[in-house]
Amino acid sequence: MTIQQIKYFLVLAKELHFWNTAEKVFISQSSLSRQIQALEDELQIQLFERDKRNVKLTNAGKFLQEQWREEIKEFDQIIRQAKKIDEGKAGTISITYPGSIAYEFLPKFLEVLSNNLPDLKIELTEPIDENHEKLLLNFQTDIAFSRDKIKNVNIDSQKLYSEPICLVVPKNHRLNKKNLTGLENEKFIISGLHQTTFFASLLRSWFSKNGIEPKTIIESDFGGMIINLVSKGLGISILPLSFKSAQAENVEFIELEEKIDLYINWRKKELNNTIKKVVEYSKFIGKK
Repeated sequence: MTIQQIKYFLVLAKELHFWNTAEKVFISQSSLSRQIQALEDELQIQLFERDKRNVKLTNAGKFLQEQWREEIKEFDQIIRQAKKIDEGKAGTISITYPGSIAYEFLPKFLEVLSNNLPDLKIELTEPIDENHEKLLLNFQTDIAFSRDKIKNVNIDSQKLYSEPICLVVPKNHRLNKKNLTGLENEKFIISGLHQTTFFASLLRSWFSKNGIEPKTIIESDFGGMIINLVSKGLGISILPLSFKSAQAENVEFIELEEKIDLYINWRKKELNNTIKKVVEYSKFIGKK
């Protein structure tokens, strides 16, 4: 029994005329008769009562017509969706990302995907840094944005762009681009320096290079929360420039010489064309 035989059956069940059906399905009447007979023989069910003048569905034929009509419709929809996926236009992909790109790069990226791949469903997750590699290799995510390159023989990475890290201070704070003295006396609201994340490592390196032992009063990995606390005058922080797009009130960003990168990571030898297209769109946004 083939899908094509079922489709022939459904057209004949509707037309109840071999000649008309043969014309609609573009085969000869004799070929149609053989296909229907082969279907009946395999199922060991009589589907039609027929004589020289009339074709009529049996009760078993009516039952299968009702069942198969919906299943073939669903089957055709699945095939159309599979073709879209093959062409890179639809499906579902999972993306993990660091919170620092949520205000600038990520919205632009999602807007481009929405405009160019409108049928694509996207699942977003913000894990801790160490999980990006594991999630990719376990097929729990398809694309991982990260601040450092994932070094694994089974993962491809591409640097998208670099941006400065910034001192984040309340407006009218004494610190400015020309005066960064006395940082050791400031109260810092930053990621925990004991962590093994890339950004924590970058902060440790920056403080060490500048001979500063920071007075950390609040530890947090949530940039939005940190900016809100800085705006209330509770302390200062260091964050990537991307957070400036949050447009928080009573906050100023002072760019430092240190830069931080953004990478896109995906599995090597990826067969899903949708993922390949999404990677290309991310490179396009990164260049801009």
